[in-house]
Amino acid sequence: MKKTLLDAKLWLLASLTLGLAPFTPEPHIWGKLKWIAGGAEGMKLIDWWDTFMHGAPWVMFLISFGYLIIQRIKKRPDQQADRSKGV
Repeated sequence: MKKTLLDAKLWLLASLTLGLAPFTPEPHIWGKLKWIAGGAEGMKLIDWWDTFMHGAPWVMFLISFGYLIIQRIKKRPDQQADRSKGV
């Protein structure tokens, strides 16, 4: 379960499909972020919920990608130690 939740490829796919849909005239999440950056005037609860739903795949992608980077950094010193021993 943890492996699936932290799968960066899965969340990248979700971000590029669900996170950006609908795609025209501009990605939906981009329009919502511009609206919030402009002061979020006139936003209703449904708009905030919509922003959360379209933004969640992006947040999960960033978390899973960060976890992947941390795991690779942790693994690196072990590999260097093995190489110096000639393993």
